[in-house]
Amino acid sequence: MQIEETTLPGVLVLTPKRHGDARGFFSESWNRKTLCENGIDLDFVQDNHSLSANPNTLRGMHYQSPPHAQDKLVRCGKGALFDVVVDIRKGSPTYHQVFGIELTAKNGRQLLVPKGFLHGFVTKAPDTEICYKCTDYYAPDCDGAVRWDSCGIDWGLNAAPILSDKDAAAPALTEFDSPFYWEGTA
Repeated sequence: MQIEETTLPGVLVLTPKRHGDARGFFSESWNRKTLCENGIDLDFVQDNHSLSANPNTLRGMHYQSPPHAQDKLVRCGKGALFDVVVDIRKGSPTYHQVFGIELTAKNGRQLLVPKGFLHGFVTKAPDTEICYKCTDYYAPDCDGAVRWDSCGIDWGLNAAPILSDKDAAAPALTEFDSPFYWEGTA
């Protein structure tokens, strides 16, 4: 597995090896031992899978606050999406900085999103599926969102986004009091 650091410490791009022939390919998308050998020791407890029927479906920017904050390992099972994270850890040297990457079924890339980051994506193809592992269970009382157009993200939209009512009504980043704090060293 290829593991690449990004401009945001802790946010990693994982690209599993694919073994292919005329039938298609086989890929090991997650292996605890392999990740632990590379310093990534996460206990995933829940897998999520969503389908967005139309391009320009935008979901985000979401977080789950402590005590049920989640690390996520995100991949595209079908289609294509632009996946984005924003650092919301108070005191972080990369506070409010953005990282985005194209995840497609074809490129096989995955994005590791640590606790303390907003997460969202916009679909770039019809019937796009996103699959992700989480390190904590969904907790409705800890579920939150920040408005998608308030974080300085270039979404590359070619039409108005398709939003949920929750995402359309979310507060702006400037109005958001983050429950996350940076615990690292510079």
